[in-house]
This record gives sequence, C-alpha cells and structure tokens, in this order.
Amino acid sequence: MQEFDYDLVIVGGNIVGATLALALKGSGLKILLVEYQSPFQALNKKQAYAFSLLSREIYSQIGLWPEISSQLGAFREIILSDGDYPATVNFDRAELDREHLGYVSEHYVILTALYQHLESNKDLSWASETQVIQIERNEHYCLTTIKSQEQIKVIKSRLVVGADGAKSPIRQQAGIITRGWKYGQSCLSFTIKHQLERNDIAFERFSATGPMGILPLPDNRYQIVWTNPHDLAQSLLKLDENEFLARFQEHTNNLLGELEIVSPPRLFPVQLLQSDHYTLSRLALIGDAAHCCHPVGGQGLNQGIRDAASLAQVLKLAHNSGEDIGKIAVLKRYENWRKKENMVILGFTDLLNRTFSTSLLPIVWLRRLGLESLRKIQPLKIFALKLMTGLKGKKPQLT
Repeated sequence: MQEFDYDLVIVGGNIVGATLALALKGSGLKILLVEYQSPFQALNKKQAYAFSLLSREIYSQIGLWPEISSQLGAFREIILSDGDYPATVNFDRAELDREHLGYVSEHYVILTALYQHLESNKDLSWASETQVIQIERNEHYCLTTIKSQEQIKVIKSRLVVGADGAKSPIRQQAGIITRGWKYGQSCLSFTIKHQLERNDIAFERFSATGPMGILPLPDNRYQIVWTNPHDLAQSLLKLDENEFLARFQEHTNNLLGELEIVSPPRLFPVQLLQSDHYTLSRLALIGDAAHCCHPVGGQGLNQGIRDAASLAQVLKLAHNSGEDIGKIAVLKRYENWRKKENMVILGFTDLLNRTFSTSLLPIVWLRRLGLESLRKIQPLKIFALKLMTGLKGKKPQLT
C-alpha cells in the first residue's frame, strides 16, 4: 500500500488553521497547510479582533505571545451600557486579579507571527495559491486533490481539517448540515484615532438598532464594530467621511471626544451557524467552518483559536498513544469537547443581540433588570466576566 504523503492536511491558512499547525509543532505529525490565497493576500486583510485571556494562555503555551504582546491593544476595564439608561455595568481587572481583561489585535500582527514561527517547522509543508478540488475519504485514508498553477496533485493523508471559513467548501463537500439563521443585520467595522488620555477601556454599547463594540488598539486608536439593520448599515456606508463621523459621534454621545477615521468602514453581514457534526471519519472542522456567532462580545476568533488548540491536544495525545488520528473515535473527543462549549457562546451572543436590539418595552424592562442584577450580584457578574474572557469550560493543555 502507498505510504502516506502527510499525516494531516489543513485546508485554510488564516489564523485558525495556522494556529492548529503551530500547536502541532514538535508532535512528529507531518502536515500540509493549503491556502487558496497568496501569503500577501492572507496577511493584508483589514480587520481587528478581540483577543481573550484564554487565547493569550494558548498563544503563551505555543510560544507566540512574547512576539505579539507589544503590538496589541489591551483593556483593563469593560463598560457595558444600554442606550440612554444612566446606569452602566463596569467590569474591572481586579475582579479577576489579572493585569488586563482582554486584548485587541490587528489581523496581520497575529498571522505574521504565526507564519514566522511556522517557517522553522520541519514537519510542515506549504501550498499557497492552491485550490482543493476534491476530497475522497474511506475507512483508512483521505485522498485530497489539489490544483496549483494548473498542476493537479493527489495527496494521501490520515486526516483532513477544514479551517476554510463560514462558507467552507470542505464542509459542503462532506454534506455536513448546518443550523442557524441570519440576523437581518450588518456590521460596519472601522478604526478611529482619539485624543483621550486613557486607551485601556473597552466599551460594549447597546441600542435598539444593534450593539456596538469599541475596542482599544495601540497608538490611541479604537476598533469599532457597529451593528445595524442591513438598510441602515448600507446607508451609513454611503455617507462621506465627515457625515459618517458625525453620525457616529451622535450615536455614541461624543463618548470618545475629537476623532478622525484612520481605516474606512467595511461592511459584513452577521449570522449564527452551528454544524450538525464537527467531525466525520478522517475529517474535522474548526473555527468558522464549524460555527459562527454574532460579533457582540468579540467571541468569534477566540472560539476558533480554542478549537484549534483543543484539536491539537486531542491529536497529539492520540498520536503519542499510537492511535490513528483520523479515526472517528479519536475525532469525537474533540467534537464532544468543543461543540457543547461553542453552543453556550452561540446562545449567549444570540441572547445578548436579541434582547438588546429592540425597543419593545417589556424586553427593555427585562434587560435593564438584568443589567441591575449584573451590577449588584457579584457572583453573577464574575460568571459573566469569566464567560466573556474564555475562563469558563475546559482549557486546552499543549505543554
């Protein structure tokens, strides 16, 4: 029988797929990382993400944190507010006895560091600007047909991992059903520069049109994720810069003082998605290929990083025990671990968005009762804070 070309093929070379590859460094597993974009295109994505305390722990375990930490924004406080309601919920780092409650990273910072660390992995091969044409799976192996520069090649491996995003061709080709819904909302994501003395507070502001995340970046910048109904988001996007900034200042009651836009708004729709299965025999899904949540609370990328670390732990332990990493019995350990935890986050973000994106009075009263409960019941407040920062649930152990 033909020898395996690789132990596993990771389809998707952005942050989640590259995190899995780095988490498996030194495991002895031979890996092929396939990405349809060039490295330049992958790195040039204009986006920033909330980065949880657990994501910091994971990146510390795989040796990435010292390299990226100085390039990240960090917040010591989170202020949650609801429209014109005067009372706010203030989460402080002292409540978790931590230096910070979270971080904010631009896309290129994380991915550049990941790529640099992966260059020294002798067990990793790259296939950039490469398309996956077909995957055939049987009880014993996978055959992945890839196309690069008009050349077609068939790769034999024990396992294929889909890290290829919310529209995952890998998931679709495998016939895995997804459940969920679209929210009828779109997010405007952009970066501003401010003149405030402090740059270490994150804001989560709610209004009847949708939530807004305001996250600190280095150099007195904030990353804004502003959710609105589709039509309103589209109309805001068409405004010139001065009009857009005026609308933003009006919406936030001039919260951040004098501002300038340093990265123009881009628009993306939001949805909730959960795959019926994260695994089949010889196949696993991680990140947005397996699930998507509303961006409220900044949980999306952190879920994907946690998936990657959890799958890496399962695969390393199985490999060290002499097990076949593509067997469904092995892969189910990952699915049983992560699917339940991801359901909690999907439910949490869905509840937040639905409860706060309305002006119906009974729901307004109910959510403000909830805010007052968070303000006054410390155990409830700490539970919510630990959930937001990734400190609830089982933590991956990679060292």
